[in-house]
Amino acid sequence: MQVEINGLPVYYEIHGKGRPLVCIHGFSPDHHLMTGCMEPVFDQRDGWQRLYFDLPGMGKTPGPDWITCTDDMLDLVLAFIDQMIPGQPFTVAGESYGGYIAQGIVHHRPEWVDGMLLICPLAEADSAKHNNPPQTVLVQDNEFLATLTDKQREGFQFVAVVQTRPTWERTDREVNVGLEAYDKDFLNTLSAPENYGFTFSVNPLPAPFNKPTLMLLGRQDHMVGYQNTWAILENYPRASLAVLDRAGHNLQIEQPALFNALVHEWLDRVEESLS
Repeated sequence: MQVEINGLPVYYEIHGKGRPLVCIHGFSPDHHLMTGCMEPVFDQRDGWQRLYFDLPGMGKTPGPDWITCTDDMLDLVLAFIDQMIPGQPFTVAGESYGGYIAQGIVHHRPEWVDGMLLICPLAEADSAKHNNPPQTVLVQDNEFLATLTDKQREGFQFVAVVQTRPTWERTDREVNVGLEAYDKDFLNTLSAPENYGFTFSVNPLPAPFNKPTLMLLGRQDHMVGYQNTWAILENYPRASLAVLDRAGHNLQIEQPALFNALVHEWLDRVEESLS
């Protein structure tokens, strides 16, 4: 489905009914990144309406020339929320760059957000300030890797800590599908150092965010790392922070059982806080 936001057709999907949960994917993939990890959680629980959408320049949403920086991207996301669930409190989940956008939402509208999930979040936009671990491979099925094309193998091995068939199949289904559709020129502009970070500070927040929060980090995530997230932890007095071994930037794929269990526990806390 599509909804027009400031003249831009934004692709979205809605799953389930109940409390709104806005799910924001990362930089370059599309909504499949979030449906792939979140929908299995909701196979086991009711009462939540999940809103998935493609950010501009990704998936089925075009990249307009009036979005040139992350401030503009956040404004678009806030306008999407206003149109889809006007006047309703909501919970937000964001992965990687989507986690950075989620922090911006909390900065702007903390009173409307009932809880936040950050999956391998971008916590610091300035790459010069990152403290990422080296690229690491812990599990490697060379017999399976030999069945991939050179292009498939190169992309998979760049990001995967666990290089097996099951991990590849989910990566291809949830990540690669978006990587085949993004607007390269649009994202090149957005990712320029002067455009990528917010012009306001999300660390520290103007006031602590006292709602249930979960931060999931991959111990071997060489793309955004895990240490920068520690620096934002004090903004979230009700945050659980888990750094998972055997997990890189696609933590939800490489540690699915732990991911599901921790997200269920976070949702339990959100529901408890609203009861």
